[in-house]
Amino acid sequence: MYDTLLFLHVLSAFALVITVVVFSAAAFGALTDARVLAVGNVTWAIGGTGTIVFGIWLAIYLKAYHVWDGWIIAAIVLWAVATELGRRAQVGLSGPGAEDSDRSRALLFHWLRSLAVLALLVVMIYKPGA
Repeated sequence: MYDTLLFLHVLSAFALVITVVVFSAAAFGALTDARVLAVGNVTWAIGGTGTIVFGIWLAIYLKAYHVWDGWIIAAIVLWAVATELGRRAQVGLSGPGAEDSDRSRALLFHWLRSLAVLALLVVMIYKPGA
């Protein structure tokens, strides 16, 4: 059971990274249409749901960790922050006819989400305090 949960948790994390890569390509000016950005949004929805569900499930399943451990709470907070920043970025990057100021804000939210995802990965790999 542990191997399956870990596999699904890490697979979900890869989906989050896919979203960051897709939106980064759009931020750097790659030609992307609405379908590509829609795929990025779907991978975020699937990956975000998978990481939180399987991550909490793992924390409950394993005797060595608890959901109230500091690094797990930090990961949950970073996950929530990244999700909200992504929601804000999605509007400006994928919305048709957005003004330059809207696009600039969306890019800022995207890069902040990218930093939050990077911090989340660091917390999950190094498990500070565990």
